[in-house]
Amino acid sequence: MADAPTLPSKSAAPDVLAFFRRYAALTALIALLAFNFAWTPHFASFQTLNVNLTQVATIVIVSVGMTLVIATGGIDLSVGSLMAIAGALAPLIFLSAFGAAHPALGTALAFVVPIGVAGLLGLFNGWFITRFQVQPIVGTLVMFIAGRGIGQVLTNGNLQAFHNPTFQFIGLGRVFGVPFQVIVMLILVALAAWMVQRTLFGRYILAIGGNERAARLAGVPVNPVKRWVYAISGLCAGIAGLVVISINSSSDANLVGLGMELDAIAAVAVGGTPFTGGQASVVGSLICALLIQLLRYTLLANGVPDAAALVVKGAIIAGAVWSQQRARSA
Repeated sequence: MADAPTLPSKSAAPDVLAFFRRYAALTALIALLAFNFAWTPHFASFQTLNVNLTQVATIVIVSVGMTLVIATGGIDLSVGSLMAIAGALAPLIFLSAFGAAHPALGTALAFVVPIGVAGLLGLFNGWFITRFQVQPIVGTLVMFIAGRGIGQVLTNGNLQAFHNPTFQFIGLGRVFGVPFQVIVMLILVALAAWMVQRTLFGRYILAIGGNERAARLAGVPVNPVKRWVYAISGLCAGIAGLVVISINSSSDANLVGLGMELDAIAAVAVGGTPFTGGQASVVGSLICALLIQLLRYTLLANGVPDAAALVVKGAIIAGAVWSQQRARSA
């Protein structure tokens, strides 16, 4: 007797809704690109690509560190202030008498010292949080407030203007036509994604964010890992601070990094890294930073005021958090 034909089950059919929910940011980015190619004047040009990539690079660099911090269940509000400190230190070094007498060494120290100081201050954030068991939002709020004050004290609140082509290569230089800051951005994203997926340190980060108590009982060195994660966030903020001042040919501790923590948190949240921790999507943060930047460019290019673009950005963040809550409850 012939077998009865089997009907495909519902589970075998592709779940289109689940696919788009999982890759919502990438789908939205592709749709936005298609819209701009069709409707936005002069969008398909190298200049437009350069503008968007250079404007988003610093956000992505900071978002790399922020992704790791949020993956542990924490948050870092101090990244903007650490950018201001790094941006204040660099000109002080290569514009000093020592920097003028030894330009090569002064420029090298202008890279190493500010990034190192930002990393040490990030390490302080991690130590403060783990040593006194305070909430990360409170622990990093200390440096959020004090850090910008440190930058203003270092410069007496004055604008530092400069012209140093060697130093400014990090923000204005090009390698085979590609902005160097974009290359730095992609390298950091690749390194962080590899670390999360392939290293024991990355597994520790996800274990701590998933269940810190269980991770501690399993022998994970919770406090050292947290401290190093905040140090990495500080290093990324220091790099971003140098990129910003090199582009502007000046350093203003009042403005460098202002609001950067919000942009980075937005990119991480929309990128699929939940605020509860336990997951880290570095590539997702990259995609969503590109999405937010392209959305802002699209609105401005089509005559929408910048204030309205901020409202749309807020709506996107609210939608991402709501989507995470629904996925968690499901």
